[in-house]
Amino acid sequence: MTNPSLDFDLAVIGAGMAGLTCAQQLQQAGKRVVILEKSRGVGGRIATRRLHETLADHGTCYLTPKAEAFQALLKQLVAAGVVQSWTDTVHELSAAGTLSASPVTDRYPRYVAPAGMTAIAKWLAKSLDIRLSHLVQALAIVDDHWQLTIQKTNPDATKTTETLTAGAIVLAIPAPQAAVLLQSVPSEVLPEAFLQQVRAVTFTPCLSVMAGYTPDRQQDWFSQYPEVRSLTFVKDANLSWLGLDSSKRSLVPQITLPQTTSPQTVFVVQSTSMFAEQYLDAIDLQAAGYQLLKRSAEKLAPWLAKPDWLQVHRWRYAFAKTPLSQPYLAAATPVPLICAGDWCGGIKVEQAFLSGLAVAEHLNT
Repeated sequence: MTNPSLDFDLAVIGAGMAGLTCAQQLQQAGKRVVILEKSRGVGGRIATRRLHETLADHGTCYLTPKAEAFQALLKQLVAAGVVQSWTDTVHELSAAGTLSASPVTDRYPRYVAPAGMTAIAKWLAKSLDIRLSHLVQALAIVDDHWQLTIQKTNPDATKTTETLTAGAIVLAIPAPQAAVLLQSVPSEVLPEAFLQQVRAVTFTPCLSVMAGYTPDRQQDWFSQYPEVRSLTFVKDANLSWLGLDSSKRSLVPQITLPQTTSPQTVFVVQSTSMFAEQYLDAIDLQAAGYQLLKRSAEKLAPWLAKPDWLQVHRWRYAFAKTPLSQPYLAAATPVPLICAGDWCGGIKVEQAFLSGLAVAEHLNT
């Protein structure tokens, strides 16, 4: 039952895959739901950046549906023209420099969004009440509901504080961020054992390098590596993955891309966690980006070391190092509070989706 005296039945903190999925399911069930997101866009690690008149997916590289429910979502996204199969093969480059394709048993569609991976999140976000640039700073139980204190960043960059009330809260954010916010809840309300469970989940970082080259470089790449769109590095201290990101944009000629998009060759290179840990507090990441491109050039193609432009993004909470074994974490609080995300059950977008589904089912019972 809904409580008309409250602003919302449910407040979801975080507009990534888990938060969007949970909110969508509960809104369809008739709940009044709001999503509060501290950044200026939806998607979390399903991220695309518009830069230098083109696009680059600097977060999730692609989707690989395994669970039946996630396969069903992908079918909807394909039918809607949001995603397409990009490649069924991920190549590996050994420490000795040997390039090999994944075995036949490991070949299955890797799905991407030609208009940028954030198109997936935007599709899920349709019809949802999402408040961007809303940072939740504190939680408190007042009578029989939650009161949230929020710092809102206005279009003119000024900040204002507001509050809202909800009958339940879902924290669909990385565990370290959830742990910081949960410190605002009095210990007599939130069991210390619950907080310790959240704190026990640790993450590894990653640097994503987006690099642009002239259009002819894509043909240069395919002349040397005709089948390689996605490549993992085996036992390399610095490099984890490289993708020919611009090859995603030409998957579907009729796809509607942003008018500012120009034909460029774009690569995305992701670092190992060991490399990224050296730059957790660095202000300027350009040197790290060029170092990763130089290493890629030594292994693959010399011209990779000299891009026309480069941008680096630091993912402080890239992958859960110690994920939970269950799809969500429910607190024994007087009013429902649940943690969700890819760190509840795994490290991938699919686990985030399944986590959001499981939380919605739990709150609907």
